[in-house]
Amino acid sequence: MNISKRKSGRPLRQHLMGTIATVGCLIGASAHAGDGSSETNYTIWGTPGLITLPDAYAAPDAEAASTFTYMDGTATAALTFQFTDRISATFRFAGVNGDINPYQGQDTYFDRSFDVRYRILDEGRYLPSVAIGLQDFAGTGLYSGEYVVASKTISPGFSLTGGIGFGRLGSYNPVTTIGDRPSRLISELGRRAYQFSGTGGNFNFSNYFRGDVAPFAGMNWAINDKWRLVAEYSSDAFDAEEDAGFFKNRTPINLSLGYDLGRDSQISAYFLNGDKFGVQATFTINPKHPGMNTGIEEAPLPIRKRAPGEADLLGWTETEGVEKTIRKNIQNGLDYDDLQMAGLEVSAHEATLLLKNARFDYEPQAIGRAARAMANQLPYSIETFHIIPVVNGIATSRITFKRTDLENLQFNTSKAIHDQMVLSDAAGHVPPFDKDQFPDFSWGFSPYMQPGYFDVHRPFRADFGLRLRSALQLNKNFKIAGSATYRLVGDLRESGPDWGGVVPPVRTLGPLFFDDPFGIESLGLYYLGHPLKNIYVRAGVGYLENMYGGVSGEVLWKPVNSPLALGVEVAHVKQRDFDRLFGFRDYEATTGHVSAYYDFGNGYFAELDVGQYLAEDRGATLLLQRTFDNGWVIGGFATKTNISAEDFGEGSFDKGIMFTMPLGFASGKPSRTSFSEVIRPLQRNGGAKLGVRDRLYGQVQEYHRTSLDNEYGRFWR
Repeated sequence: MNISKRKSGRPLRQHLMGTIATVGCLIGASAHAGDGSSETNYTIWGTPGLITLPDAYAAPDAEAASTFTYMDGTATAALTFQFTDRISATFRFAGVNGDINPYQGQDTYFDRSFDVRYRILDEGRYLPSVAIGLQDFAGTGLYSGEYVVASKTISPGFSLTGGIGFGRLGSYNPVTTIGDRPSRLISELGRRAYQFSGTGGNFNFSNYFRGDVAPFAGMNWAINDKWRLVAEYSSDAFDAEEDAGFFKNRTPINLSLGYDLGRDSQISAYFLNGDKFGVQATFTINPKHPGMNTGIEEAPLPIRKRAPGEADLLGWTETEGVEKTIRKNIQNGLDYDDLQMAGLEVSAHEATLLLKNARFDYEPQAIGRAARAMANQLPYSIETFHIIPVVNGIATSRITFKRTDLENLQFNTSKAIHDQMVLSDAAGHVPPFDKDQFPDFSWGFSPYMQPGYFDVHRPFRADFGLRLRSALQLNKNFKIAGSATYRLVGDLRESGPDWGGVVPPVRTLGPLFFDDPFGIESLGLYYLGHPLKNIYVRAGVGYLENMYGGVSGEVLWKPVNSPLALGVEVAHVKQRDFDRLFGFRDYEATTGHVSAYYDFGNGYFAELDVGQYLAEDRGATLLLQRTFDNGWVIGGFATKTNISAEDFGEGSFDKGIMFTMPLGFASGKPSRTSFSEVIRPLQRNGGAKLGVRDRLYGQVQEYHRTSLDNEYGRFWR
């Protein structure tokens, strides 16, 4: 889709390489941590394929690739993710010689686009792999095209590809025409020029797989484990670039020579259409495979198996002061694994532990370590263990084991103990919290980076500085919490606000909120609770986020053994003063959503929110994401409301991609610290949601059935 333009006096090459590489490196910065290299070849547009054309092969499941290319007149940065073994998606950001869009009168035209492809047939002994795909399927159309492609391995390391393309991919020597597809090349300003499609962002269903049809073909030869030669006959005429005067299509033959640097890094040089030389770098990562060996943490302590008759010993129940000793022993056992006891209740044959896990990103590993501590420290007669994980004061679930099963199965598989685990709702079974748990004050300093993407002047901006976080936990339900930042360096404030349009500027005034170096991000009184079976409650009042303050509330229905959850959230807020201190501006709004969450298993998750947004527009947001056992999360979302594409402005509707990278993935050590980022092609006012802390689903689902099942292989680690 169309992206904003920029005036610049710098040479085109310097501008393109500087701005595109900056954004591209941010997108791909986390995508360079593994060992080995991907066998997939990526095109200059960032998709699996040849040079400019796709092939029918898919990358390994869950592989993410960041691709950066440059040739005179065009530079691109792309991020591709293999969402399933058959479906992949690509987000691409390109900077093109401004002559391609003569109406803007700028040195550089920026374009954003999305691709999606589906492998419909696997390669067999005789049959080829077959894929179908849409390129730039909802943008301004500069790169839009569709294709059906087949690829066959002829010998190890050597494959042939052939296919047919439509749109841009059907523009060179078409052999036939299917239906009607309006040409985007028009005669203006004394020459032919490319006609861009409105504000971009809309789906052009009537154009898909229509118009001129042209064949393409290619070969991919892995000469050895380092060098790769690729050649193709291209059906892309580069009409828009040629008519803009910075490209000449002299021949349909393209060549590329690539070199594998190792550690998931590849470089290549290519020669397009007898006219342009270019260079490309590709970095890949697979969240399914950690960047370092896991298990660097200390080994767990073995469970002492009780001798015959010891389970019948009850004399301890009559010993004075024994509960204090038991508590001390349990905490000593938990200290070995940096876990914390928030409460403990014991009887002759049963014990319930309130567990706080601030260390292990694999929740079953924390449960397993706690179960070991109980088995080694509790009196022998206690046979039934209940572990209740506590997150922000919420008792998330009740996990029950028999001590005998733990003793007998500790050297068996994790599935064996999983089959004996009983998971139930904790409501009505929560023992009192220890008195030393409240009040509890915590604080800390950390560096921060606040990025901004794709504004009208520069593709990437950022502020860097220090963040102070603090929280006072008053009791298990109430806390006062907040954070503040101080900018040391950055330029978010320079991007310029957007006051225009008919939609209230609920987000496009964002740069004004970062003009002062100091600001309060959030400060409020919060309530979190689990009052009834399957019911969780959240409420907050205060300065809820950088731009808004007010009151917010949420109720979530989430059975512990169900993949389905339902929620409702409502808030009434006012826009804060630009200094991010204590004042408010005149704009206020009521916003809220009804939400459905569904965990499909194997890490696949969907969320649908329907309701009213900050501009009081109404519509829905669909989020699809994949969560990996090690904590990686990659997904995308789209929001469509009753604001028209014209009123929304550039981009037509809100959309974006998001990812979370756990620190433990790179370090190999257990840690619950992670880095998360949301990348929108453009932040507008339509479909804007309120940002609040501690939304309920994220607080409780990690200790419910589907999440525990996905990671249960770590129980005995």
